[in-house]
Amino acid sequence: MHGSKELVAYSMVAAVWKRWRMDKYLYMMAFPGMFYFAIFHYLPMWGVAIAFQDYDPFQGVARSEWVGMEHFARLFRHPDFWLILRNTLVISFLNIVFFFPAPIVLALLLNEIRAALFKKTIQTVLYLPHFVSWVVICSLTIALMNSEGLITQLVHAIGYPKLQLLMDKSLFWGIVTVQSIWKDAGWGTILFLAALAGISPELYESAKVDGATRWQMMRYITIPCLMNTIVILLILRLGQVLNISFDQLYIMGNPLVKEVAEVFDTYVYQAGVLQGNFSYATAIGIFKSGVGFLLILVANYISKKTSEHYLF
Repeated sequence: MHGSKELVAYSMVAAVWKRWRMDKYLYMMAFPGMFYFAIFHYLPMWGVAIAFQDYDPFQGVARSEWVGMEHFARLFRHPDFWLILRNTLVISFLNIVFFFPAPIVLALLLNEIRAALFKKTIQTVLYLPHFVSWVVICSLTIALMNSEGLITQLVHAIGYPKLQLLMDKSLFWGIVTVQSIWKDAGWGTILFLAALAGISPELYESAKVDGATRWQMMRYITIPCLMNTIVILLILRLGQVLNISFDQLYIMGNPLVKEVAEVFDTYVYQAGVLQGNFSYATAIGIFKSGVGFLLILVANYISKKTSEHYLF
């Protein structure tokens, strides 16, 4: 019996070593990403314990007083909880409806460009905003849309009264959605262009022989082949539904639009970090993660039951 256990263990080690030798370069390429997630995502997870404590930095996690679910109850009792939840969900919903499809449309359009130099030029132009910080983008927006900004002047020139665009609550959600599209829609095309490159050219050649137009090839070949990538990315996106860009909302917000600009990330900074309520801030973070995880499970279950595309 002892010898058989050693034989099984030896076989497992031999199988792992064989797999490593076969795919060592793939593992080496994956190692930086695995290292990043291990250090910055999994290792800090021990700190979630402070969400159930009255954390004192001088006492440390081991000696801080345990208070159970008190911070979660405080969050749900907060008079602005539902307002903050509404703002976060609405902005996320607008991003899913308008921002998420934008890279798909751009990738499909780029895929139809046959002139290689022109295509690469357009791609470069679309990628550039991703490397510009939110501070710069928000500063440009403020400069263009303040009382004397170019966009405000154009709106006034076509007959509308001179509006304070940045102080209008009805326009705030639209402004931040357009900002997100302009900044990251081009960068988001990378995954879809990679998926498009994996489509067999024989499918298009067969369609040409059958007399299919380019629109028909896009509709019946390109989009169906992209569907698996689209569904997986959408499911993962739902997991981030309560995570909104802090930099963007913090810079674009002002007292006149706070009612529609306050989201969980800005609230955590104001009520948690600045006031030293680290346990409260951690509890909010756990709440956000829990909602995201639940949405991923539900979306994946629905996708699995209704189609052949799912995450797990």
